[in-house]
Amino acid sequence: MQKLLTPRRTILKGAGLAAGALAMPNIIRSARAQEKVVNVWTYANFIPDDFKAKFENDTGIRIQIRLVDDQGKAFNLLTAEQPNPSVDILTIAGHRFSQFITSGLLEAIDTDRLSNWNIVNPVYRDSDWIVIDGKKWGVPILAGAEGLAYNTEVVTPEEAESWDVMFDPKYEGQTAYIIQDFMSVTMLYLGYDGNMVEYKDDPEKAKAVVAEARDFLIKHKGQVRKFYDAGAEVQQMFINQDIVLAQAWSGPISKLIMDGFPVALTIPKPGSYGFVYNFNIAKNAPNADNAYQLLNAILGSPEVGTAMTRSSGYLSTIDGAADGLNDLERRASSLSQEELSRLTFFNTEADQLKYSLVDPAVEEIKAA
Repeated sequence: MQKLLTPRRTILKGAGLAAGALAMPNIIRSARAQEKVVNVWTYANFIPDDFKAKFENDTGIRIQIRLVDDQGKAFNLLTAEQPNPSVDILTIAGHRFSQFITSGLLEAIDTDRLSNWNIVNPVYRDSDWIVIDGKKWGVPILAGAEGLAYNTEVVTPEEAESWDVMFDPKYEGQTAYIIQDFMSVTMLYLGYDGNMVEYKDDPEKAKAVVAEARDFLIKHKGQVRKFYDAGAEVQQMFINQDIVLAQAWSGPISKLIMDGFPVALTIPKPGSYGFVYNFNIAKNAPNADNAYQLLNAILGSPEVGTAMTRSSGYLSTIDGAADGLNDLERRASSLSQEELSRLTFFNTEADQLKYSLVDPAVEEIKAA
């Protein structure tokens, strides 16, 4: 039996193409903006076209979107623009919060300014990961997972039950992954804590774990057709039949499933990681009032969440959004209970230590 990707104690995720007419709450009509614009850095399709057009028509506020498809790139851009950023809202995964917050790049979310805050599923809005220093730092919008994607006409479900298949010589030159993300999965595969929380007080152990994962991936580098960066890349590689296996975010793969491509996503043994994308407000955002108005509009209707799932492939965090999905969309955005039990949420507690070791290891793998 399939169940929608909606987490256990902390959180998990996944799901869906284009949206129809969207219900818009009346709340968005009260504007108190510096300018009639809101600047958003986000991923492709995270703000559906129909929603964007209706919001702009109803409020007179123009949504200016800049596609920034990498968390590190967003951090570098925002750092370079301080103290006067050009962005109001940016998209950050929950497990990268601490880097932005400790660098003074974000404002905490004032939930009192979001009358629709309670429409967010409590699994997400009340989770520990969203709170740092007693403040909430993001508006959860879409949930996803790091999974194993495979061409169902080539790879069997039995083979895909384990990450072993990514290192099987049978599929040499037919795999792909995002190195930084796959480092966490590889550490888990090798029997270690990919979040590195277990080693936060033992830097030497942490260093050894990362080195072992790095060396393992270098040893099996011949398996890899390409190290990729964005969801569109892995989609195109599957469509072109350049690859038959990949570590991938659930969203892009869900989109392929919805389009009828013979691909599936699973969470293999011994597991993987889940994450939640958030809309965050930049420190010193030039149009903060408009930003809150946009956020409240996004939260204001399950139909908006449904459209976000269809346009992005990820599962909406808005209560009732999944009810608007058709059967194919539900299948694309679901995992079995057994697969869900293999997911662990990304944890930020040891991020400073983790990425100080993982980032150099990524470059060493590329150069090997």
